Amino acid sequence: MRAQGWTTLAMLRAQSQKAWDSGTLLRELMDPSGVYPRRRPLKRPTAATLRSDYAAARAWAAELFAAVGHFTLETAEVGRSTIGSNLLPAAAVFGSAEDEIAFVGKSRDAARFRGLADELSALDPAFRTWALRRPLRLLELGDDALTAARVALWLRDNPEPGVYVRQLSLPGVHTKFIESHREVIEKMAAELQVGLPVPGDAGDDDAVPEAPSEPGSLLGQATVRTSAARFAARHGFLHPPELVRFRALDPGMPLLGEARDLTVTAEAFSTLNLPVQSVIITENLVNFLALPKAPGTLALFGGGYGFSSLRDARWLRDCGVRYWGDQDTHGFRILDQLRAVHPHVVSVLMDEATLLAHRDAWSSEPTPSRAALSRLTTEESALYEALGNDQFGKSVRLEQELIRWDWASERLPDGCRRIAPSPVRDAGGPKVAGRRQDNDQHPR
Repeated sequence: MRAQGWTTLAMLRAQSQKAWDSGTLLRELMDPSGVYPRRRPLKRPTAATLRSDYAAARAWAAELFAAVGHFTLETAEVGRSTIGSNLLPAAAVFGSAEDEIAFVGKSRDAARFRGLADELSALDPAFRTWALRRPLRLLELGDDALTAARVALWLRDNPEPGVYVRQLSLPGVHTKFIESHREVIEKMAAELQVGLPVPGDAGDDDAVPEAPSEPGSLLGQATVRTSAARFAARHGFLHPPELVRFRALDPGMPLLGEARDLTVTAEAFSTLNLPVQSVIITENLVNFLALPKAPGTLALFGGGYGFSSLRDARWLRDCGVRYWGDQDTHGFRILDQLRAVHPHVVSVLMDEATLLAHRDAWSSEPTPSRAALSRLTTEESALYEALGNDQFGKSVRLEQELIRWDWASERLPDGCRRIAPSPVRDAGGPKVAGRRQDNDQHPR
């Protein structure tokens, strides 16, 4: 019958199911728009079809007439002058939203929604708007929506709590609950007109990964770049400080007793006063641990996007700084962002020769970056564009931990001497020379 193009009972139910899935039917329960009684027209057999395939047309009509209950049928007379008068279904009419909801078998869910919406409105009338915008989300959350609403109310009444999220004392509320319901809490708080931006709305940072690229990595977990930290800062909670992990590759460098591998707060890192001439940042833990001894050199354990933990470390400006990241589009984007903080950073082992020498280790980058990068050298920019344009293959990436160590060790500079980068391409302008550090400058 579907081949005839007639509206079957299954097709009619699919239309109503679509209205449910969009939240339209639930919104009608809370805020009727006046569309009911709702008429849904039906495509029906023509007089010619009655003559050629009367049995199929009769079966089609019988199925619809048998289903009358949640809807009524308007009929139309067809075939009077040819095959004889026949009354065929012309439209299904739903008397109310409740009738159409029952037709798709969602009456119990609708009753649950009404109850939850009423409880939310009782907490504060502003939550009614949230429920209208996200009726299916309310059903999905169930009682958790009520708990999230109580958190939103607490945030409104305690705008600057000055405690850690862990210390928020509300029945049924704990850190994990807030972590897993942060978005809904934010949106509910916005309905209370707290006057704060909501994640997912205009004004968020561009979509770059928030998690560090290496499990356990601490450098670069900029507090303003993670959702948990943004939530804490937005609502006046305390949050843990950023941390920086580093190793002294110079055995004679004075640190903390015999300790060579330390993790300190970003604030403490910014105040270091050590005889450091060179720094190398690597994103891989094993590479970080395996870097060889080098005079006057620190190794930093990188962590992907976000470099606010290094921004205040002004002493890095007096050091040669090298960055060793993955050879993929995001690796170059991280390098570009690092140069926004420290323009004199030089890349290492992020070149075409290294890439082509390790074809057997290539993998595929899941979501390549398409961002325009203005802080790369001419060579880096060419390689970034080649990777983005699939010049070497589809979404090629070379992770730094897959580079053969003999290849890497031959190309890692002794002590990572302070050398200025090649000229970088300035977006829309001439080449700009990188900052050069004099080798006879006094180390810190």
